[in-house]
Amino acid sequence: MATRKLVVEIIDAQQLLPKDGTGTSSPYVVADFDGQRKKTRTVHRDLNPKWNEVLEFHVSRPKNMAGEVLEIDVYHDKHVGPTRRNNFLGRLRLDSGQFVRQGEEALIYYPLERKSLLNWVQGEIGLKIYYLDEPIPAPVEEQPPPPPPAEEQQPPPPASAEEQPAPAPAPAAEAEAPPPPEPPLPESAPENPPEPQSPPETNPAPENPPPPAPETTTEQPTANASADPPLEPIPGENAPANYGRESNTSAIPMQYGPHLRQRIFTPATPDVYPREIATSHTDRGQRERSSFDLVDKMEFLFVRVVKARCLSDPQPAAPFVKIEVSGRTARCGPARKMATCEWEETFAFGREIAASASTLEVSVWDSPESSNSEGSAPEVFLGGVCFDLLEIPTRVLPDSPLAPQWYRLEGGESPTGVSGDVMLAVWFGTQADESFPGAWYSDTAVGASCRSKVYISPKLWYLRTTVIEAQDLPHGTGICVRAQLGFQILKTRKSTTRNGSLSWNEDLVLVAAEPFEEQLALTVESFAGKDTSVLGQVLVPLTGIERRVDNRLVASRWLDVGESGQAGTYQGRLHVRLCFDGGYHVMDEWTHLSSDFRPTAKQLWRPAIGKLELGILGGRNLLPMKTKNGKGSTDAYCVAKYGEKWVRTRTMTDSLDPVWNEQYTWQVYDPCTTLTVSMFDNWQIYADVAEPEKRVKPECRIGKVRIRVSALESGKVYKNSYPLMLLLPPGLKRMGELDLAVRFSRVSELEVLHAYMQPLLPPMHYIRPMGITQQEALRNVAARIVAQRLARAEPPLRREAVLYMLEADAHAWSIRRTRANWYRIVNVLSPAVEVLRWTDDVRRWRNPATSMLVHFLAVLLVCFPELIVPTLFCYVFFLGTWNYKYKPRSPPQIDAKLSLADVAEGDDLDEEFDPIPSVRPPEVVRARYDRLRLLAARVQTVLGDLAAQGERVQALVCWRDPRATGIFLGMCFLAAAVLYLVPLKVVAIIFVFYCLRHPMFRDPMPAPVLSFLRRLPSLSERVV
Repeated sequence: MATRKLVVEIIDAQQLLPKDGTGTSSPYVVADFDGQRKKTRTVHRDLNPKWNEVLEFHVSRPKNMAGEVLEIDVYHDKHVGPTRRNNFLGRLRLDSGQFVRQGEEALIYYPLERKSLLNWVQGEIGLKIYYLDEPIPAPVEEQPPPPPPAEEQQPPPPASAEEQPAPAPAPAAEAEAPPPPEPPLPESAPENPPEPQSPPETNPAPENPPPPAPETTTEQPTANASADPPLEPIPGENAPANYGRESNTSAIPMQYGPHLRQRIFTPATPDVYPREIATSHTDRGQRERSSFDLVDKMEFLFVRVVKARCLSDPQPAAPFVKIEVSGRTARCGPARKMATCEWEETFAFGREIAASASTLEVSVWDSPESSNSEGSAPEVFLGGVCFDLLEIPTRVLPDSPLAPQWYRLEGGESPTGVSGDVMLAVWFGTQADESFPGAWYSDTAVGASCRSKVYISPKLWYLRTTVIEAQDLPHGTGICVRAQLGFQILKTRKSTTRNGSLSWNEDLVLVAAEPFEEQLALTVESFAGKDTSVLGQVLVPLTGIERRVDNRLVASRWLDVGESGQAGTYQGRLHVRLCFDGGYHVMDEWTHLSSDFRPTAKQLWRPAIGKLELGILGGRNLLPMKTKNGKGSTDAYCVAKYGEKWVRTRTMTDSLDPVWNEQYTWQVYDPCTTLTVSMFDNWQIYADVAEPEKRVKPECRIGKVRIRVSALESGKVYKNSYPLMLLLPPGLKRMGELDLAVRFSRVSELEVLHAYMQPLLPPMHYIRPMGITQQEALRNVAARIVAQRLARAEPPLRREAVLYMLEADAHAWSIRRTRANWYRIVNVLSPAVEVLRWTDDVRRWRNPATSMLVHFLAVLLVCFPELIVPTLFCYVFFLGTWNYKYKPRSPPQIDAKLSLADVAEGDDLDEEFDPIPSVRPPEVVRARYDRLRLLAARVQTVLGDLAAQGERVQALVCWRDPRATGIFLGMCFLAAAVLYLVPLKVVAIIFVFYCLRHPMFRDPMPAPVLSFLRRLPSLSERVV
């Protein structure tokens, strides 16, 4: 057990609002969390105060901390100097989802918010917030104190009526009386306590009773005793209440004097009606559960084998359990021998298998370790138990798991026929059962790689290494610093030694994954021609590097450089600045295919805006991927990725129409993200059964499906069958179909709309952006790190599957993609081309009615220019409304026609799948290079023509052609004079009528303006 504490380090604040009337403020901070309120000291007359105080809060419910809110309020202390009526300086509310563990905290400056629209707030506050778990110390058993003397063990006898002293002041009575064992009560007690509802029949109390003795102080009622009389004496008002514990006061014998009134407490009338239990909003959120309503319900027969006892004498060598139902047999692994033989395994048989049988047999066997010359020794039957399938109970969620029971093993070789007990639990359930993911399935192969699993991507950080300078290094030429982290290697530029000091001031950005396993190696190298020599090296542990979430500078440090591989040697020192940049999103996917844009630092995460549910139903008409016993088969499983969460379904063996019916859920933080689902053929199962020749074979791709969250309507279930298309060197191939059910549920429509107005990437990508080339290199590194970490899980998620999901090979050269992108550009520009064609038709009067209407509309817009912008927006509105009927009814999918995959030629695909460096014969590579040169020549010509047109426009005022420039300047002066004299509306109407004149008034030759522009010189004649 451990207690959790929330630690809030209040560092400082900046640019607060003055409140004391003299241009300053005296601020202090009040923090409120889980009903606990704490306050900092007051900083006098400072708009940029520094507190550096630590406030600790106890977390009462660590498991349900997700719904708690930390509130930070900043006030001006009105007791310091003059003040105004409103002392509020700002507030901050943080959800517990932004809290991190100790060691992951970073200084973050939050902008202060206002309470209402009438508040004027400015400035920001710097905080460090984290939580830590402290173990509860074990209670120390104290030795009981020695017994007191006999005379002290006897309690004093009660005073009789004659010996009762006269009434005296309460302090004197308390001084004479011995101290009571119970906790002290308030000094003041009500003089006239209220009468109970049922007064006693005997010993009536006098009107003015004397003050009670100390022994009877526990009998004093509180102010509300008459409203709800208790059953036991009530302690003082300030005494803490004991819930679920025995009160110490109940064990104190109550004594009364003969002249004292004896109080009798009668219980209140019991309330026979049920009352509502107050439940906080956080508890309601925790009780939400997945109903598995997107998939079809599948029933299974679950058999949980726990352990066995008293199997035989002597103890069996290697006992195991066999489960048989309808000809299907499952077998447990070897037992863990302790006081009992333990297995703790669960088996799931399909309901269709159980429907064809009437009994379930569970038997225990022993596999002797000794073997004879002819082979292994036969297995020994120890006993079994049979179940009638009609008597097996059905578990209905959310019922608790069925408790296992002991069953007698009968039919063994024991003389009594009973050879021990086995603990089992047998029930009928569905795939929503918590035992389902870790169970052995009757429709899958044996092995851990066949089970459904959930994986989490490692947390990735950008490690920014700023190499500033170096001193005391050996002299050399071309000295640089190499930073290495795992397989990543980056180098600074070369620098020459000057007076023993080197300077670089260069940033090297690497990718690091938690938990940090490697060390950062900084090596100083010297280049002399082609030779490279190492001047020194230093190893930096990643756990001690500071983390930041903004662009503030962290403290730099000097590192002693020693000889490579030798500790304690000094070769110089290196001045560096190291930090983890948590304000960036470490991209392991392409931006347009990304499933998450959150920064690395959890403190900067926004609340989730919805929930995405995916139901993987099954596959249809899959192509066989391998051959078993002369027959084609497929062992298919699916992998889905969204955000940091990866899910993997169980493997359906020997099935071309697999059925999974598994449902998964993700939190959505940005609607403009993509869910990726892929299907693979499992080859890992052969490694599980020890077939070395097939162990290294990679997982075969079957197909991929992408679903954009923004294309989903909230609350609507999309059940569709998606075609699985796979591009292979021979061409595009249809591998089958995948049935999916998807639903997006939003929290609030306003939050979804607000997300569209936020920047796509975290602010650090815009404050300190990275180059495109650097981002691409870091993305490839991040994808490799994720693939390495997930391949180390059990069961592993294969590296080729992860890279295929992350589109790690999509940057390779492909002439097919180049053509597809060109046609996409043409498709984007096609509306503008259509407008130009329509305008040309209007100018040529091919439809006289349209031309006359355009003339009228042009005159109307020229006379009323304020209608131009509203008319454009109105046109766009009606265009979008008209296209509503073409809205896709299902999420868009991978388009083979748009990708030109269905018409791609064999040589183009062979070039696309050719790795770098090429492995094709030299003549093939030479032919492809010549073809690429021809394509590049066409691109070169187009670029030259575009440059020539722009240079002709520049030549209008550059005097490359003095006559042309003179003509142009004269026309500009004449146009300026005309526009000064003639109203602009008249000039616009004349221009429109001139451009739209009838063809009978138009010369078929090019316009003089175009002829003049084409005669202008360009720089093409100067190019060699």
